[in-house]
Amino acid sequence: MSTNDTTVPLCVDLDGTLVKSDLLIESVFALLKKKLRYAILLPLWLLKGKAALKHEIATHADIDISLLPYHEELGIFLQEEKKKGRPLYLVTATNKKYADQVAALTGIFDGVIASDAENNLSGSGKLRAIQDFFKSSQFDYAGNEKKDLKIWGHARKAIIVSDNSNLIAETKKIAEVECVFDSGQKTNQHLKAMRPHQWVKNLLVFLPLFAAQEITNASLDLQAIAAFIAFSFCASSVYLLNDLLDLPVDRKHPRKRLRPYASGTASIVHGAALIPILLLLSLLVALFLPIEFLIVLIIYYLCTLFYSIKLKNVVMLDVLLLAGLYTLRIIAGAAAVSIEPSFWILAFSLFIFLSLAMVKRYSELQYVVKSGQKKIAGRGYQTTDLELLISLGSSSGYMAVLVLALYINSPEVIGMYTHPEIIWLLCPLLLYWISRIWFVTKRGEMHDDPVVFALRDKISRIVVIIAFAILISAQYF
Repeated sequence: MSTNDTTVPLCVDLDGTLVKSDLLIESVFALLKKKLRYAILLPLWLLKGKAALKHEIATHADIDISLLPYHEELGIFLQEEKKKGRPLYLVTATNKKYADQVAALTGIFDGVIASDAENNLSGSGKLRAIQDFFKSSQFDYAGNEKKDLKIWGHARKAIIVSDNSNLIAETKKIAEVECVFDSGQKTNQHLKAMRPHQWVKNLLVFLPLFAAQEITNASLDLQAIAAFIAFSFCASSVYLLNDLLDLPVDRKHPRKRLRPYASGTASIVHGAALIPILLLLSLLVALFLPIEFLIVLIIYYLCTLFYSIKLKNVVMLDVLLLAGLYTLRIIAGAAAVSIEPSFWILAFSLFIFLSLAMVKRYSELQYVVKSGQKKIAGRGYQTTDLELLISLGSSSGYMAVLVLALYINSPEVIGMYTHPEIIWLLCPLLLYWISRIWFVTKRGEMHDDPVVFALRDKISRIVVIIAFAILISAQYF
């Protein structure tokens, strides 16, 4: 860089450049998290223009600017340029409210050029604003996307925050590139955000088929597989929605802050687009199954939607709903193969999954205790609830064992298995597993998702194998 470069102002884009996120998307989800009814107002605001939309959202929604995933390498570069005396300006299509907050937090910008209620500074609009501000003076520009080519074509030098080789090549044709920074975002992070490992929960749709001993029926197996696929797409859509609604809370959590959208390793814009795409794929698969399955799937999605927006903050109602969502998977599996769900299975699942839901809350509270806080951010639980949670959770787990014992002694089981007395071995096996889960949780060794823990835990996998061996022995030996 020549000595004269320190006198040339550097205009820095915000979304995707200074910050590895998009503040319009973040503010929309912050608004919906605040009150779902704003979803009706969003299209009405958009009719007034994108500038008016951004202004209305900024008026009604706040973002914790300090928690945003800032681009560290670019931030260091800008700090060095500031020390050299180079004028820095934050130039963004984001509403001025958020832009001013970012500028105040970073403390390195000499001015802010941003969208307001009448002007949306995107693409050509941003270029005109820059030219009006600097008149005939030269300027350099730091950006990250194809829209910025219009500005780079008039800039003296370009600073690129992207790993898109095509964008870099196009920029070099029209401007001198001063430096290039990696965006820090990877496509495969979207798959991670979809949490395919959580799809194992959807294997519950096969339970009614297995309980009715119809697992060898090929046509019903295909229907159950389709139900599994539909639920997996639907669940992933929900996971993405939940992550975008919970961005501020996740960024305060020691583990969840590393999630793709919270950390900025995945594009929040693409993530928002994936939500309806995955939901649509889920509904398309569901169309090939009985209408009852589609109804249950819609109920499941609505329940998870209200859970994500409001009900996860309500003590006890949140864990009851989590347990109910697992039970809905079993009901959906029964609907997919037109088998009436057993009362025993539904009762068992409600108690066992209520216990696991409390394991989840207990482990989250333990992190809060270690951090010196008094309650979980975005939840209604306090550290004083720890002993009550372990009491209620373990009791619920033992109730599941009781339901299993009553089921084993029922006429349905006696007439279904050759040696039903062998199935009694499931009771001490489940007692051991439930007790061990709570021991592990109490010791602070539990993952914040007990399903993930069970998948990784060697002893849990052995318990599952022994359980299957018991059932096979009761039927064939």
